[in-house]
Amino acid sequence: MRSCIATGDYYRPGETFINRHIQHLFGGETCVVTGRYHGENPLGRPVFERRKRTGAADRLIAPYWLLHNTWVHGTSRLPFGRAKAELAQFWRDNGVEVILAEFGTQALAVAPLGNEMGIPVFTYFRGTDASKHLRRPHIQKAYRKLMPKLAGVFSVSQFLLDNLAAHGITHSNAHVIPSGVNVDLFRPAEKTPASFLAVGRFVEKKAPEITLRSFAKGTAAHPEARLEMVGDGPLLDPCKALATELGIADRVSFPGLQPHDDVRERLARSAVFLQHSITAADGNTEGLPTAIQEALACGCITLSTRHAGIPEAVEHGVNGFLVDEWDEAGFTAQIARVLDEGRQAEMEHAARATAEARFDNERLLEKLERTILDTLDAS
Repeated sequence: MRSCIATGDYYRPGETFINRHIQHLFGGETCVVTGRYHGENPLGRPVFERRKRTGAADRLIAPYWLLHNTWVHGTSRLPFGRAKAELAQFWRDNGVEVILAEFGTQALAVAPLGNEMGIPVFTYFRGTDASKHLRRPHIQKAYRKLMPKLAGVFSVSQFLLDNLAAHGITHSNAHVIPSGVNVDLFRPAEKTPASFLAVGRFVEKKAPEITLRSFAKGTAAHPEARLEMVGDGPLLDPCKALATELGIADRVSFPGLQPHDDVRERLARSAVFLQHSITAADGNTEGLPTAIQEALACGCITLSTRHAGIPEAVEHGVNGFLVDEWDEAGFTAQIARVLDEGRQAEMEHAARATAEARFDNERLLEKLERTILDTLDAS
């Protein structure tokens, strides 16, 4: 079955879950519709950029279509005029039989035209699209108008579906399918004792300052403990300064943004994975972090928070430990507990078993394809 993946940006190396769909959904017979295209196409798929410059004729009719689409569909993001005609031709040229919009916000832009052309449209909610964006009344309205246009809805966690439902946004054909991880690639290696790893953007939602302060206090009796914090972002420099202020600069490293293969090797060797996720001031939340699924596959004891879909993956006291958001004292205590209890082998096995049973992306891709096909067969 020939499919189209609709996404906001193409190509982004960090969006492994989207790139995996582009590469492998229904045997990889895919094309890409993107809001922004920067010219990189390592996956070698046909690409259509929605946000091209409009011609003079389209600029003349733009006021009408922006108002019309906002009134009818709840959003002005839809293509119109020449852009709409070119997108329709792109789908015809590529024989598109089904559209998967990565993130609900992308579905807003493509679902109406998909409906006009008789192409079934599905969407995947992943985090920001079902948290931060829901604080905007016009997005809530647009999502409610969107639901009847969709053949089905997927989400990486039940948390996001519940969040949507709390705003009156539901679909009768909704399914929880996590992004998953390649469990053949992400595997445990020999663990470095007392090694801690954090991976992610240095942004408010990841609360890296809490991770640093908790590590400093929780390992005070274990000077052999080491922490690597991989990633970049606006809070990186403040965190480097904080590590110096806490007197742990010699025990914490900041290697910056690293290739995915490098992250995999670090996860394989690390004993403990840290991610103190919180709800940001603007309402932004996780869905179910890919990094946590990868950490479990690599046998890392995972310390995180009761936030978004994380409790759907991390079972407290079994494959990791959870605390409430902002509970710095609790996070500190769990870091000390991991070092003092010495349950590495037991919890490493449990983490790996969780990933194999629930987050094997090959099985999850099969489930996604089967759900789409079952939906189309029933229509």
